[in-house]
Amino acid sequence: MLKQSYKVDEVIVVDNNSTDNTIKVIKEKYPEVIILEEKIQGVSNARNKGILNARNKWIAFLDSDDEWMPQKIELQVNNVKKSKNKVFFIHTNEIWMMNDKFLNQKKKHKKLEGYIFEKSLNMCTISPSSVLINDELFKKYGVFNDRLKVCEDYELWLRITSKVPVSLIKKPCVIKYGGHFDQLSKKYWGIDRFRVKALEKLLLYYKLKIEQKKSMLSVLLNKIDIIICGAKKRGNIKVVRIYNFKKKYWSNKLRLLNE
Repeated sequence: MLKQSYKVDEVIVVDNNSTDNTIKVIKEKYPEVIILEEKIQGVSNARNKGILNARNKWIAFLDSDDEWMPQKIELQVNNVKKSKNKVFFIHTNEIWMMNDKFLNQKKKHKKLEGYIFEKSLNMCTISPSSVLINDELFKKYGVFNDRLKVCEDYELWLRITSKVPVSLIKKPCVIKYGGHFDQLSKKYWGIDRFRVKALEKLLLYYKLKIEQKKSMLSVLLNKIDIIICGAKKRGNIKVVRIYNFKKKYWSNKLRLLNE
C-alpha cells in the first residue's frame, strides 16, 4: 500500500505471478508507475529485478502486505542529509497488526542502529519495507540470495551489517499486516533451517573478521542444537543425522578459531 504525501522520483511495481488484476489496476489508476513482470517465483527474484531496473541511487522496498506511513521516505532522506551523506542504510520502527488489532512487539524485536551485526545473528531485525538503501551497497555486497526460500533478507542484512553501520528512524513508519495465509514465514516449517543455511553460506563464502566468525559460529551451533532437539522429538532420524554432521563440522571450525 502506498500512501505517501509527497512525490517520489520513481515507483516500480514488480508483479510476481499475481492473480488479482494487479497490472490492470495499476495501469488504470497509476499510469506513471513502471510495471515489471517477474515470472520466476520468489520474493528475491522480484526484489532483485526492481534493484536492477531502478534508476535512482536510493532504493526503498514495499512488500504487498505492508504499508508506508506518511513522511517515511522524507524522514529517511532528511537523515541522510543530516549525516552529510555519510549514511547509506536507514530503516525505521514499525507497527504490527493482525486481524485489525495491534500486536505488541517483544524485546527481541527492538529495532537497532549502529554496528548491529552480532545482535542480528539470532534473527532478522530489519524489515525490507522499512529500509532506504544506497545502491552502492548492493554493488559492493550483492543482492538478495534467490536460492533461499525464506530468510533471504536476514542473509543480505548480515552481509551488509558486517561491514557498515545502519541508521534508525525511531518513529514507526511502516505498518505490517500479519496473519495472511501466504506469508512465507508461515509457509515453511522450521525457519531456523533456513537461518542455518544462510549462516553456513556466509561462513564458507563471505569474508568476515575472526571475531565475527566466532559470534556467527556460536549462533549457528545453537540453532543446529534446536533443530536436532526438534527432530528427535518428531523421530526424524534423517534430520538428526544431517545436523549432527553439521554440528561436528562447525564445532571443529570454532575450536580451531579459538586456539
